[in-house]
Amino acid sequence: MKVLVAVKRVVDYNVKVRVKADCTAVDIANVKMSMNPFDEIAVEEAVRLRESDASVEVIAVSVGPAVCQETLRTALAIGADRGILVEAEGDVQPLAVAKLLAALIEEERPDLILLGKQAIDDDSNQTGQMVAALAGLPQATFAAHLLVANGKITVAREVDGGTETILLQLPAVVTTDLRLNEPRYVTLPNIMKAKKKPIAIIKAEELGVDIKPRLRTLKVVEPPARSAGVKVSGVPELVEKIKAVAKIA
Repeated sequence: MKVLVAVKRVVDYNVKVRVKADCTAVDIANVKMSMNPFDEIAVEEAVRLRESDASVEVIAVSVGPAVCQETLRTALAIGADRGILVEAEGDVQPLAVAKLLAALIEEERPDLILLGKQAIDDDSNQTGQMVAALAGLPQATFAAHLLVANGKITVAREVDGGTETILLQLPAVVTTDLRLNEPRYVTLPNIMKAKKKPIAIIKAEELGVDIKPRLRTLKVVEPPARSAGVKVSGVPELVEKIKAVAKIA
């Protein structure tokens, strides 16, 4: 069984991002970068599948500049067997990433494709769904639990009313949610081992995919500062404020 896991390099979730002075984008100069947390959950789940079945091969894939090899090395340290970097410069939007992954799926023929449900930088929540559509594969999004057996995968997915359990025939695309697992701490010995694992580098154009952006960002601004709250002397004044200020009858 072959599992393909897509990982993205994003600004670390602990970093407070700043907008560039010209309001064209978020400033990532000299900012700590790390693997998208939802993708880290996907890698962890793939490695757990491999640990329960030695025949499973885990392949980590990233799309972006050469520096994304650092993110792939993190995936290899978690336990992935090999990495693939699709080298692409500039703004690579979800549709372009999905097309590149679909082309890789055609070459690698994985049995399971795992992705984080969304990236914490753009919060698009689009790539997994687009990959499934382009590759013509069944999909399950927001996975909170999964079980692979007999060429099929059972996925309990997060929905508004709780969870929904569905059964898919492999190959399939699954996007991971927070409750699926807790990624392991990467140890120094595994980091050293990851340095010896192979990473194949492919140019985006070699896959015959047009990655030209379809969307243009007009302006990026920080959210407005919240106004200070006020103290009220009691319920009557609170009710009056709700009516007068919040305009709620």
